[in-house]
Amino acid sequence: MQSLWMLFASFLFAAMGVCVKIASDMYSTSEIVMYRGIVGVIVLLALIRIQGGTLKTKFAMGHLWRSVIGVISLWLWFFSIHKLPLATAMTLNYLSPIWIAVWLFAHGWWHAQNRIEWPLILAVGMSFVGVILLLQPAFHSDQLVYALIAIGSSVLTAMAYMQVRKLGLAGEPEYRVVFYFAVTNIVAGLFGHVAEAGGGPVVFHSLNTGYGFLLLLGIGLFATAAQVSMTRAYRLGNTLVVANLQYTGIVFSSAWGVIVFSDRFDWHSWLGIGVILISGMAATFYNTKSTARGKAVAATDPIASEV
Repeated sequence: MQSLWMLFASFLFAAMGVCVKIASDMYSTSEIVMYRGIVGVIVLLALIRIQGGTLKTKFAMGHLWRSVIGVISLWLWFFSIHKLPLATAMTLNYLSPIWIAVWLFAHGWWHAQNRIEWPLILAVGMSFVGVILLLQPAFHSDQLVYALIAIGSSVLTAMAYMQVRKLGLAGEPEYRVVFYFAVTNIVAGLFGHVAEAGGGPVVFHSLNTGYGFLLLLGIGLFATAAQVSMTRAYRLGNTLVVANLQYTGIVFSSAWGVIVFSDRFDWHSWLGIGVILISGMAATFYNTKSTARGKAVAATDPIASEV
């Protein structure tokens, strides 16, 4: 089942999140984004050469839109990972399937005689209850701004993933979609680091330490493999099933947070993670049920219909 590529991607994204959180104490967010792109470009160029592929595309503007939205989302996500517990930052970013479900609901509602599907609205509403439960400790530790940044990242991530779906259905191979995104990472990371210098000398943190180098290499390799897997899942799998499988990243990141960073959550936080997980699954699967709108989504895929 091609949608299961998202399961592998979620595991890799969680592993990348661990490396990002550790590396954030040694490098700026912009540097991490830049080095992530550098590793990705090197790996993908080698892959393209081996496979005899090409970087020529008929969808330059589509790649540009996906890359710009994606890199902004990525920068915000990496920043939130540094400021929040890993499981919290990952969970909030994984609200993106909810936004995809909302978009599909709006599309179906518009094309199905304005019928309101209350079960879906309830599922989406419950996901926000989960967010409130999860963030209850954050309100008391001045982390609300960082939590909102993570949520904003999830909105942009949803937009980027829908564009990935469109590019895949238009015939763009995974390596090409991920390559142009990696190039944008390099450009955005470099400009971001220069901007952070505030007109002063631009100084990059040293790569001489083997530990730091391995962290950046791991970020790049995990991210590139995850992006390729995710892109393949959205290109070949069912949009809603893929979005649903994305929620497994919450489980992976929570486990990493406890094992590596000794994160501790009270019952409110764990209940919040559980509510978001269950609500997200309900929201995505509901769209495939046998309602008039659900049949239209399952049969035609509104994202595909725009290609």
